[in-house]
Amino acid sequence: MLSDLVYFYPEGHAAHFAAGHPERPERVEASRQALEDAGWWSGYPHLAPLPLTQDELALVHQPAYLDMLRRACQRGDWLDGDTYTTPASWQLALHAAGGAAAVAQSVWRGQSRRGFALTRPPGHHATQRRGMGFCLLNNVALAATGLMASPSGAQRLAIIDLDLHHGNGTQDIFWSRGDVLYISTHQSPLYPGTGFLDEIGAGPGEGLTANFPLPPYTGDNGFRAVMDMLILPLLDRFTPQMLLVSVGFDTHWCDPLGSLVLSARGYGDLIARLAQWADHNCAGKIALFLEGGYDLEAAKACASAAVAALLDLPWQDRLGPAPYEENPAWQSVVQAARHIWVL
Repeated sequence: MLSDLVYFYPEGHAAHFAAGHPERPERVEASRQALEDAGWWSGYPHLAPLPLTQDELALVHQPAYLDMLRRACQRGDWLDGDTYTTPASWQLALHAAGGAAAVAQSVWRGQSRRGFALTRPPGHHATQRRGMGFCLLNNVALAATGLMASPSGAQRLAIIDLDLHHGNGTQDIFWSRGDVLYISTHQSPLYPGTGFLDEIGAGPGEGLTANFPLPPYTGDNGFRAVMDMLILPLLDRFTPQMLLVSVGFDTHWCDPLGSLVLSARGYGDLIARLAQWADHNCAGKIALFLEGGYDLEAAKACASAAVAALLDLPWQDRLGPAPYEENPAWQSVVQAARHIWVL
């Protein structure tokens, strides 16, 4: 029977932990608790992760990196100054990637209308050759590649990255591919220092990477304009068969790592617009994959807003709008992007 929504929850993820680090287990638990409180958790199927073979992982990540990551996890090494591992991290990273793949496959095959994978560790900074920015394996890229791996699979997918930070890893993986449209909204300047307007892909992928670097204090109005004037028209042009959305709740005005000052209601509005586009253009196929988000109350609010949008249900934003004046400088970004993309 078709389910309205399907989840992946990363069992045992608390074993991936470093004291004092912002990428902490409580991030997922806050989102889960909010969904439980709203009555949107236990009534929907929860999928086990798909087992991913070495060959499947190697469609996205270089074997040398996978070998290095496995050894680093065995020792509990840090990959860089931001990105830790523990002896449990390799298996948990495989579970997160497999959970993303399971949710994507369920939606693609019509077993569920929508999907939400609470992937942890997150993934969108992990490149073909390197883990970084708290990320070990690129969950959304592995999910997308899995959907396209078989002759009867997807032929055109869109990944929309709504995290505070640019998804440099996802961009790297699909930079030269002609079958995936990658779109990112992110604060600029900010880590990792990539994602400029003129980064548009290369070779068969030229024109299939779209970056919208937004100034601090962009807020709800700026995001709504980017969605309506840039993202949705690009989706219309590319006509993907499914939408995969990297959801980072660190765009919220409470988040300590950034200042895009989006409200939870504004976040839900973005997901609702994407879900409506999917309903009209690709049989409703849309799945969300958790990336960042480091304030627990914001995580609760944004997770609830996103699921309410997927299910087209009413929801109350108890945190309310940002208590900051929005910066109209986003308008120049939109104008420049419309010129680049001839929109």
